[in-house]
Amino acid sequence: MAEKVIRKDGKTATVATVATGRRKTAIAVVKLVKGKGRIFVNGKTLKNYIGNMPAVEMLVFRPLVLTDNAERYDVKVKAVGGGIVAQCGAIKHGISRALVKINEDYKNVLRQEGLLTRDPRVKERKKYGRKKARKRFQFSKR
Repeated sequence: MAEKVIRKDGKTATVATVATGRRKTAIAVVKLVKGKGRIFVNGKTLKNYIGNMPAVEMLVFRPLVLTDNAERYDVKVKAVGGGIVAQCGAIKHGISRALVKINEDYKNVLRQEGLLTRDPRVKERKKYGRKKARKRFQFSKR
C-alpha cells in the first residue's frame, strides 16, 4: 500500500507500491505513488518518452482508466530492453499488477480485460540452414 511513513530523521516519505511487468524482452519496474496521474518513464514524461504514438499512450493508461485511478496515482517507471511498444506493454502489465497489490477488488476487472496475463509471444529463434526462423534460402531447380 502507498502510505506515508515517518523516517528516523523526522521527515515523511511516501512508500510506493512496486510491481514488475514484462513483454517480449522488455522489463518495466513500476512504482505507484499517490499523486495527480502523471507517468514518468526513465526520468521523462510518457509523452516525451514514446513520442507521437497516441494509441500506445492509451495502452499504458488502460489499467488506470478501467479502475478509475487515472487521477489518483503518479507512476514512476524504469524500463529496460526491447523497443518502445514492448516497453509500453511491460509498463501496462506492471501497472496492472501494482493496482491489484493496492486493492484486490481490481483483480476481476483487470483479469477480464487480459491485463494481468503476461503476453507470451517472443521472437522465435533462428534455425540453422535457414535465413531466419522460418524463411528459407531461394530454391533453384537447375
